[in-house]
Amino acid sequence: MSETAKPKKAHAAHASGKNERPARGHQAAKDGAKGTLHKKTGQKGAGAEPSKVYFTDMRCRIGTSLLDKLDKLMLAAGVERINFQNAFVAIKIHFGEPGNLAFLRPNFAKTVADRVKKLGGMPFLTDANTLYVGRRNNALLHMDAAYENGFTPLSTGCHVIIADGLKGADEVEVPIEGGVHLKTARIGRAIMDADVFISLNHFKGHELTGFGGAIKNIGMGSGSRAGKMIMHNNGKPRVAHDKCVGCRTCARYCNQDAITFNEEKKASINHELCVGCGRCIATCNFDAIDTPWEGSSDDVNIRMVEYAKAVLDGRPNFHISVVNHVSPNCDCHGENDAAIIPDIGIFASFDPVALDKACIDAVNAAPVIPGTVLGDKFGKQLEGKGEPACGCGGHGQHDHFHVVHPGTNWRSQIEHAEALGLGSGTYELVTIK
Repeated sequence: MSETAKPKKAHAAHASGKNERPARGHQAAKDGAKGTLHKKTGQKGAGAEPSKVYFTDMRCRIGTSLLDKLDKLMLAAGVERINFQNAFVAIKIHFGEPGNLAFLRPNFAKTVADRVKKLGGMPFLTDANTLYVGRRNNALLHMDAAYENGFTPLSTGCHVIIADGLKGADEVEVPIEGGVHLKTARIGRAIMDADVFISLNHFKGHELTGFGGAIKNIGMGSGSRAGKMIMHNNGKPRVAHDKCVGCRTCARYCNQDAITFNEEKKASINHELCVGCGRCIATCNFDAIDTPWEGSSDDVNIRMVEYAKAVLDGRPNFHISVVNHVSPNCDCHGENDAAIIPDIGIFASFDPVALDKACIDAVNAAPVIPGTVLGDKFGKQLEGKGEPACGCGGHGQHDHFHVVHPGTNWRSQIEHAEALGLGSGTYELVTIK
């Protein structure tokens, strides 16, 4: 059942122990720890100060593993400034659809969980159920998929909790402060119950949002099934009559009497009465009810940003993005195409917007791998069979994401996130050796 969340005071505070709300978002990022090399970059807005984003590359000397570098990166970025003592810590991650091999290895999750435990926290790995039919659309299948892909308590040192419960209906309705398009967000309960939120993101391309990074992992990933439906098409499900068996379970759970049945006992949903709660999707055991993917790239990006703000407001949060195996599409696919660029490294920040922008810039500055979907499209463009080879879409900047998915506009994520105060697209890159 859904309930409206009251604004809550974060249980975790500064490491100093003072009774004050910890710095969050780009304010915390500005106050980050010192590193070895600084580079100011990004498009600076009027009066904006750059947020700090910390970076380490994939090079490892003998005796030092990439996991050692990840831990060092977290400490350099200031994760110790969060008071984790006795705090429940949600580590939001994508477990990967079975068959996909581009998702993050469980070793990364273990490194983050181990650091949280050393700092006194109680970590758990979490994700919310998917809206589409697959092997992660209910908690049992989702946990099976997570374990199959290596995210077990033995391998990661912490448990897996599916945020929105068995059927994706265990949610909290959270106010969106300053929301323009949405006023509330339906977020998986376990995520909202956590005292501290950490996003551990695999940075890659995405066929609808342009790219998938911190904002998408937080916003779309934390939404319940009803929340995902609202982000994708503002909440109007439909019934596939060839799958409907006429059991009427959906109608019993519809408080709006929006579901009726024809002479063949097939359900239909009256969109005039439907409020988009998603209960019918959660209760149908035959996958007969789904949502049309009608939202444009901008529409989905904007709603996703507002969901991310609902998740992060009011508690400490920290964000890590691994830019490796950069596949052109989401890890939700049961397969993954070849990486479009070489592996780059790991980024960390208190500011999820600056983090995403730093990853975008790094990917767009990277060379194209021939023989990939990006390499093939560049080849066609150079032959005069496509858009200009820069892929800039008229923005005057080289853009791998636009080349791969020309119908998307990732910039709307960054722009709306800045407008909402979620973070800053202007950043200072600090390299950790």
